[in-house]
Amino acid sequence: MPNKDTSAVSDDGQASDGSALPSDAHVLICDDDGELRRLVADFLREHHYTVSTASDGRELARRLRLSPVVDLIVLDFMLPGQSGLEICRDLRATSNVPILMLTARGNETDRIAGLEMGADDYMSKPFSPAELVARIKALLRRSRMAGAGTVSDKKRVFEFEGWHLDTLRRDLRNPAGVIIDLSAGEYDLLMAFLEAPQRVLSREQLLDAARNKVSTAFDRSIDVQISRLRRKIGPPDDSEGFIKTVRGAGYVFVPSVATK
Repeated sequence: MPNKDTSAVSDDGQASDGSALPSDAHVLICDDDGELRRLVADFLREHHYTVSTASDGRELARRLRLSPVVDLIVLDFMLPGQSGLEICRDLRATSNVPILMLTARGNETDRIAGLEMGADDYMSKPFSPAELVARIKALLRRSRMAGAGTVSDKKRVFEFEGWHLDTLRRDLRNPAGVIIDLSAGEYDLLMAFLEAPQRVLSREQLLDAARNKVSTAFDRSIDVQISRLRRKIGPPDDSEGFIKTVRGAGYVFVPSVATK
C-alpha cells in the first residue's frame, strides 16, 4: 500500500471537519493491521465510498449491528480470535453480502478454502490499491445487477425439473417451494446455464457470465463456485447433479429449461 496521509479521515467514516463523506457504497474493512485499515479506508474514501472498519470478528459484528446496510466486506483471512474463514462462513449463513478476502499467504489452498466458505473474490497481500478498487467495483456491479435484474429478466421465470427461478424477484425455489439463497456469483452462474441449457460452456464463458473480469488467474475458482451451486440445486443422489463436467471443455447444464 502507498504511504498516504490519513490525518483528515477518522476511523469511523467521517471527515475531520464533520462533513459527510460520499456514499456511493458502504464498504466494511475487517483487518487486524491498523495501518493497513487506515490506508485502505483513506484510498476508498477518495473513490467516493463510505467506509467502516473493524479489527476482529467481534468488532465486525458490532459494526454490522450499528450499520446493517453494508454493500461489501473486505475480510482478512488471518484474524485474532475468530478467523476470517469462520467469519465468512457465519456471514454466508445469514447474508449474501459480497465478500472480498485478503491474505498474506497466497497459496491455492487458502483461496479455495475462502471460496468454499462463500467468499466472492480473493486478493493476496501486498496488493495494488487500484486493483483493490477495481475488484470492489466489479463485485458491487455484479451484486447490483443481480438484485436489479438484467435483460434476461424479460423471461421472468425459468423452470427446470420442478425448480423455479423468478428473475424479477431473484427468487429460486426448489420443487418443494423452499427458497434457496444464492450469492451474486452463484446467481450469475446459474443464469448463464439457464440461458444456454444442454450446451457446453467453457470456463472462459462462465467467467465472463460471472462478470469477474478483474481477477487474474481464475484457476480453480470457477470449479469451486460450481461445486457450491451444485450442492444448492442438487439432486443429492447425484455427485454432479444438473451440472455435468465435460472433461477438457467445460460444463453443461443437463435439464431442459422452460421460460415464462
